Amino acid sequence: MTTTYAALLRGINVGGSRKVPMADLRTLMQDLGHGGVRSYLQSGQAVFTADHGDEDSLAADLTDAIEKRFGFTVDVIVRDHAYLKAIADNCPFPAAELEGRQLHVTYFSAPVDAGRFAEIDQAAYLPEEFRLGDRALYLYAPNGLGRSKLAEQLSRPRLNKGVIATSRNWNTVVKLVEMTGA
Repeated sequence: MTTTYAALLRGINVGGSRKVPMADLRTLMQDLGHGGVRSYLQSGQAVFTADHGDEDSLAADLTDAIEKRFGFTVDVIVRDHAYLKAIADNCPFPAAELEGRQLHVTYFSAPVDAGRFAEIDQAAYLPEEFRLGDRALYLYAPNGLGRSKLAEQLSRPRLNKGVIATSRNWNTVVKLVEMTGA
């Protein structure tokens, strides 16, 4: 059975470093045997179909292929349409009432529990807020991610130790649901 997935690449094409041209990424993924490969924006999202493997093995294969082709390691998370749709459907914030730049999802490579973030005094960052979901963290940042003090705290390496974490704004979250559902 063929499944549609999204690959989320962490930290590419930012500030002129770790360049991965989307056309090259699409070709690389096709060479891995994936079908229907499409990319979204330049910041590291690609949608594809596969009839073998699971999310973790597909991510590992893509990570290895990127390192061989481009000469540097890129963390990759792969998620299927059902997961991406569930993340969008279960948003604890009123997404329809917010601008895409105000709401973000950080996808994790493995489950995380609330204890990981217990040291963060959420009340000190209001009106910014975060909530945990299934291998995801939802962040409401009314002034955008670039001005968010809470996002700065949430991205500290010790809080994300042992997992891959990559964030997307709400517009991208919705677009990936659409692209994987088509």
